Amino acid sequence: MNQLTPYELVIFDCDGVLIDSETLASRIDAEELTRIGYPTSYSDVVLRFTGLSSATMRKMIEEDWGRALPSDFDTTVQSRIKESYRTELQAISGIDRLLHQLPFPRCVASSSAPDKLRLGLELTGLWPHFDPHVFSSVMVKAGKPAPDLFLFAAAQMGIEAARCVVVEDSIAGIRAGVAAGMTVIGFTAGAHCLEDHGQRLLSAGAAVVARSAEELGSFLMMSQAVSAAGR
Repeated sequence: MNQLTPYELVIFDCDGVLIDSETLASRIDAEELTRIGYPTSYSDVVLRFTGLSSATMRKMIEEDWGRALPSDFDTTVQSRIKESYRTELQAISGIDRLLHQLPFPRCVASSSAPDKLRLGLELTGLWPHFDPHVFSSVMVKAGKPAPDLFLFAAAQMGIEAARCVVVEDSIAGIRAGVAAGMTVIGFTAGAHCLEDHGQRLLSAGAAVVARSAEELGSFLMMSQAVSAAGR
């Protein structure tokens, strides 16, 4: 915890941090990839592609497979994911309470497309906590693990990168936050997180790992309390 630094802005990833969507998306990705002849398991998708944009995921698969994915692949997958959102999606346990209590500026910086981001946050009742400060990787040249999206979000919010803390559940997101010069908290409350996920986030550069929204809140408040005591 002593690696946490005072901050003026909390930047939240969305999938797997605010909404428990990674299990839904990963299951559908695995099913659709297997259906078209690229056998993939749910765990394969979680380990390889969590935190990456659809465009980055597609590029990786096509390079590995040696052929292009069907032209309608992304449309099919996103349609199925949005359908599953409407029937299965839940907010991460305790995150709404945390956002109500958190007395600091916050925003969202996610690899998801803007329409999917809004749908997920509206369906779970979290949109009002962030509107209009919701940023997508389509707004920058390079998505995670490049730092572009986090730097863009900080600039839009008018906060220096060094005064931002990022909350991330993915290796790509952790690396992006570190590359941006921000403090990064790993988060493992999502249903997709495997047993060793916290250690993997620490190895990627997370300062600490929070296993629940309650623990995350404690880390965030403690960082600011230490700052206040030092003034």
